[in-house]
Amino acid sequence: MRSKNESAVKRLTATQWQEAVSDTFFPLETTMAEGETFAGAMNTWNLGIVGLSHMRCDGILYKRHKRHFLDEVDSSLLITIPRLGNVGFNQNARQANCSPGEFLVERGDLPYEFWHEQTNELLVLKVSSESVRARIGPTDRLAALSFDGTAGVASYFLDVVKTTAEHVDLLDEAARSAAGKHILDLLCLAIRKDDRVLDSNTSTIRAAHLHRAEQFIRNNLSNENLSSSLVAEACNVSLRYLQQLFLDADKSISGFIREKRLIRAREDLCVEGTITIAEIAHRWGFSDQSQFNKAYRAQFGCTPTETRRSAQQVQGAASP
Repeated sequence: MRSKNESAVKRLTATQWQEAVSDTFFPLETTMAEGETFAGAMNTWNLGIVGLSHMRCDGILYKRHKRHFLDEVDSSLLITIPRLGNVGFNQNARQANCSPGEFLVERGDLPYEFWHEQTNELLVLKVSSESVRARIGPTDRLAALSFDGTAGVASYFLDVVKTTAEHVDLLDEAARSAAGKHILDLLCLAIRKDDRVLDSNTSTIRAAHLHRAEQFIRNNLSNENLSSSLVAEACNVSLRYLQQLFLDADKSISGFIREKRLIRAREDLCVEGTITIAEIAHRWGFSDQSQFNKAYRAQFGCTPTETRRSAQQVQGAASP
C-alpha cells in the first residue's frame, strides 16, 4: 500500500477504480455491476507494517488471476471488514461469506474472486504474509476463512481497526506505526483463538507438540535466554524429543529462533527510525550487534543499515 502522511480521499469512476485498487493492494481485475454509473471512494493510510484502507463503492466483482502474481516476490494477506452488507469470496476451492461483525482473510498468492452485489463499505488491512507467519505460523490454512468478531479479542480487534480509521489523521508517523503493530498483534491473537486454525495442523500428538513449541518461541523472541532447553522445559518434553520434532520438519530449533527474531527486527528497522540498530538487535534477543549484522545479511542479503536507509527513502519519496 502506498505510504501517506496525510489521508487522501479518492472519488473514482469505473475506469479509475481498477487502477486505484491495483495500486493500493495488488493487481486485480474488476467488473462493476453498475457499469459506467459506478462510483466509489477510497481513503488509504500507511500504519508502518500495516496498510489500512476505507472503501465505499457500488456492487463489484474482483478477480485475482495467477498471471497477476507470477513475478511477485513478497506475498500479502488482505483482511476485509464489511460495514454495510455481506461480501462473498472464493479461493482454493473454498467459499466464504462474510457479514458485518466478522472479518475475512484473503491470500494474495492464490487466485480468488471477491464480490458484493450492492453498495458496501469496507475496512481493509494489507499485511505481509511473512509478518503473520512470524507470529502464528503457516498462513496456507487461512485462505477464505471468515472469523466471528462479535466477542473476545476478535471484537476488540475490530473496534481498534474502526477507531484507528476514524482518528488516524490526528496521529503522527510514530503513533501510526505503533497503531499498525498493535493491530497486527491483535489480528494474530484473534486468528489463533479460532479452533479451525489451531486444529488444522495438529492432527497427531507429535504435530501438536511441534506447534506448541513453535508458538512458545514466537511468544518469547525478545528473551535473550530463549534456548532449546528453555523451550523443552516450557513444553514439558525432553530436549532430545524436541530436537527430533524439529529435525523431522527439516528445521533446527536455533535456526527457527534466529529466523523469527530477524523477521521481527526487520519490521522494526522499516518503521522505527528513532531507535538505534543496536537497540533493535537487543530487543529481539541479539546481545552481540556484529553477530546480528552477520546473521541479518545472511538472511536477507543486505545489512540492517541498508534496510533502514531503503525504508526511509521510500517513505520520503511517498510523502506529500
